[in-house]
Amino acid sequence: MSEYKKLEDTLGYHFNDLSLLERALTHSSLSKEENNERLEFLGDAVLDLIISEHLFTLKRDFHEGRLTKTRAAIVTEKSLYEVARHIKIAGFLKLGKGEEQGGGRAKASILADTIEATIGAIYLDSGFENTKDVVLRLFTANIESVLSGGGFKDYKTRIQEYFHKVPNTKITYIVYKQKGPPHSRTFYVNFIVNGTVFTSGSGKTKKEAEQMAAKKALKIVPKKFRQE
Repeated sequence: MSEYKKLEDTLGYHFNDLSLLERALTHSSLSKEENNERLEFLGDAVLDLIISEHLFTLKRDFHEGRLTKTRAAIVTEKSLYEVARHIKIAGFLKLGKGEEQGGGRAKASILADTIEATIGAIYLDSGFENTKDVVLRLFTANIESVLSGGGFKDYKTRIQEYFHKVPNTKITYIVYKQKGPPHSRTFYVNFIVNGTVFTSGSGKTKKEAEQMAAKKALKIVPKKFRQE
């Protein structure tokens, strides 16, 4: 599996078990069983923890709400996509024929998910500390951009910032339906406020569907929750 050496050099990490990296690079359009979806799930959680710990240590003056908003701005799909482009991970993806022909190698959602899967693979390969070293190195520019007032404020981050100002409010996203084959699936998500469906959205990934639901919510919250 020497084909991955260039990617490992770019990551600054060399795998003990290269099959984990291969799995992280394998999209569900190629294999229903041996794909990166489970690693993506794990990597998403590990990434959140690493960025949370980093911000907790670095920004001792940030309250909980600001820590949450800052982390959300750092781990957006756009941020992950920028990391994917920087390390040129697209050239190593393993896609099914349909996804390949459909331009999957350039899709932001697929590249972002692959970064999360790769983080999950590194975590399984050698644990938290090594994974943290890789993540903080890859995300340095994004972290600095967000902390300096720039960053990647997407719809979810903006709606979270809005509801943070509304007392006694809990928001969440729930996938209520999926349609289509694994390589071309559509997800349907409800954006829920205090247990009530507020808006809905759909997309080719869960994150995209959540973004669409948040985008719709941004258009109506000032009317429904105007603060006097």
